[in-house]
Amino acid sequence: MFKALFRKLIFGSALILCASKLDAQERFQADWQSLKKYQIPEWFRDAKFGIFIHWGVYAVPAYKYEWYPRHMYNQGSDEYQHQVATYGPENKFGYKDFIPMFKAEKFDADAWVALFKKAGARYVVPVAEHHDGFAMYKTSLSKWNAAEMGPKRDIIGELAAAVRKSGLIFGLSSHRIEHWWFMGEGTKFDSDVKDPAYADFYGPAKVYDPFSKKADNVRPIMSPEFMNDWLMRNIELADKYKPQLFWFDWWIEQPELEPYRKSFASYYYNKGLEWDKGVVLNYKNETAFPEGTAVFDMERGKLAGIHELAWQTDDAIGNQSWGYAEGNTFKTAQYVIANLVDIVSKNGNLLLNIGPRADGTITDEETQVLLGTGQWLSVNGEAIYGTRPWKVYGEGPTVSASGQFGDQKIPFTSKDIRFTVKGNTLYAITLALPAVNEVVTIKSLGAAAGNGAVASVELVGSKGRLSWKQSNKALTITNPGSFPAGNAAAFSITFKK
Repeated sequence: MFKALFRKLIFGSALILCASKLDAQERFQADWQSLKKYQIPEWFRDAKFGIFIHWGVYAVPAYKYEWYPRHMYNQGSDEYQHQVATYGPENKFGYKDFIPMFKAEKFDADAWVALFKKAGARYVVPVAEHHDGFAMYKTSLSKWNAAEMGPKRDIIGELAAAVRKSGLIFGLSSHRIEHWWFMGEGTKFDSDVKDPAYADFYGPAKVYDPFSKKADNVRPIMSPEFMNDWLMRNIELADKYKPQLFWFDWWIEQPELEPYRKSFASYYYNKGLEWDKGVVLNYKNETAFPEGTAVFDMERGKLAGIHELAWQTDDAIGNQSWGYAEGNTFKTAQYVIANLVDIVSKNGNLLLNIGPRADGTITDEETQVLLGTGQWLSVNGEAIYGTRPWKVYGEGPTVSASGQFGDQKIPFTSKDIRFTVKGNTLYAITLALPAVNEVVTIKSLGAAAGNGAVASVELVGSKGRLSWKQSNKALTITNPGSFPAGNAAAFSITFKK
């Protein structure tokens, strides 16, 4: 009896101590000084590669790109002409009328995630709501959602369950804020956007072009009601699906949204503490979040060099459209692999997008790129996952693209080398496969560079011995004749103590 009572006292004390630590844990406040205490979680720094998914009603018309719902109401656009010619006047057939056609009848969350896992992705980020205002999840704030219309399935919920079941990290994105002006062109003529019956879907539909420099293009300041709705939708997403990554598009940078940005960031970070899981909030433009309060993301672009804080590129396999569009062209696995390595060498992650068809199938082109990337990572993943930048990101003749919307137009070559490091091992990765009899030359590892005396060089994924030599000018590696994977070669290098 005494022993049982003693165990209860000890167990009870442990619970009290645990609760005291939780209560004493500092919470984030909705101010920048407090938010600067945010620390990027190790899972994100280790993951390196994720999958982005642009899928929604815009996959039904599948014309040009995912901004079709905006441009179909622009009377001077090709999209408008296509819409009227194909579906009729827009006061009779508008964007809302595509929703019943968005059936997702072949959507299989488990099959999608199995493909993403084969691709070597470590996290998955579907779009929860795009600029069009149609939520891909069951929301209490709007009837215009995939659980009640169209597919009549909670797409985000199904993906969240499948991703977690597979052992990957689940995230999501919101592009809701751009809805403030996204459907505005439809208010200029007789279209269904002007019909009060659909104001809860198309609204607020302000007339504004975020890319126009015309003097009369005055940005309409967002109302408190709209910004509060934005905040409530984000809180609902966080509470309901517990994403470990929350991605925002660029327009959240507007000055009037600042209090709401800070409020959501503090709420989300505190939820991460509550879940005991590291969370990541992505933003695009520097004016949205001060450096260190969230994780910077570059659309279709890269940084020129190593950045002290972890960052991310979001890019699409599709060249013209993020969502499914007929006639889209696609990047190759070679492009994706080379740019993944380049990004990782600079302390970044790659969030690679696919755009499924309206029925829920993924294109053959995107599937092949994903499988090709995964095949390379299955051999060379040790040089990518869990690594950190070295003293320099790399060397070689090809200039790396940099900045937002900076696609790598000049292909990398086998003479372009990128470095990563893990523990005492340095990885040197060629950004294309060396040709037969081509000697791999790494000037940064010449003895004169002062980076250390090389003790060993091995080809990742191969047990065969390599012939190599470190001279004053460079480390040279004789081509082994064959490589365990295509696209790029990774060498693991150790140094003498």
